[in-house]
Amino acid sequence: MSPYAPVTQHDSERTLHPETGMDAVTLRVGDLDAMSAYYSQALAMEPLEERTRGREVHRVLGRGTTPMVRMISTPGLPAVDPRQAGLFHTAFLFDDAAALAATVYRAAQDPRSRFVGVADHHVSEAFYFTDPEGNGIELYNDRPRSQWQYGPGGELLMTTSYLDGQEYLRRHLDQTVVDAGPERAGRVGHVHLQVGDISRARPFYVDTLGFETMVESYPGALFAAAGGYHHHVAMNTWNSAGADARAASLGLGDVAVTVPARSDLDALAARLRAAGLEFADDGRSIIAHDPWGTQVTVSVPGTTTEELLAG
Repeated sequence: MSPYAPVTQHDSERTLHPETGMDAVTLRVGDLDAMSAYYSQALAMEPLEERTRGREVHRVLGRGTTPMVRMISTPGLPAVDPRQAGLFHTAFLFDDAAALAATVYRAAQDPRSRFVGVADHHVSEAFYFTDPEGNGIELYNDRPRSQWQYGPGGELLMTTSYLDGQEYLRRHLDQTVVDAGPERAGRVGHVHLQVGDISRARPFYVDTLGFETMVESYPGALFAAAGGYHHHVAMNTWNSAGADARAASLGLGDVAVTVPARSDLDALAARLRAAGLEFADDGRSIIAHDPWGTQVTVSVPGTTTEELLAG
């Protein structure tokens, strides 16, 4: 069977469960109120809960009851370094074109946004921005899986093709959806990371965490997922080739992954031990770090905003 083929049978000892998903990404921010205001106004998220832990303030924002980003106020840290390992972008997934268009419209109208681009990836349509502190953002909508195609050897076909953003908005923008704001669902669909070396990233994210390779022919990048999705995590070296371990800074604090059951965490723990990697296990979550020090937390479902704030 092709190494790129969609999952047909789950090998729990080697790979993550097909129902694996992503949870709220954690960002360390310098100006909590300004960043919260940006994500609320430009991306139609609303504060869900807040907690003070010592000198740090933790705030969770999202849509409905779905957490999408956790911010930790750490104003003493240096700014995001665009060339170090860490976050390339957090990708927020919307259920339909109207919800995507409404969010893109909000983000584009906000003077604090920096528009980066728009692309047709064949499996999805995506718009890219940078937030006020330099964190990358993707806003996207998936095409139906029945429309996805596979190339030679069974590798998923993902492209970066031209998409007319203005035409997209003309076709799909609906003022009632814009007005609905956070009432329209959204969630973290995937997280795209900057790493120093793909050959070092693969053993951690694929061989040990258990994501499966979906695309590896794209120059300088690797896309991996569970359950045949186009990607839950991606790694690239476009800005960060040769990067050393991350220094303390603003930006990415944690990549959160959810799995269905404790048995999935047990299988992950076994893979981490076999790889000789240190990890923490509190019964509901396993925390490990990639070769550059990026923290990854894998948890069972039902994480509340209170638990996110306590993390």
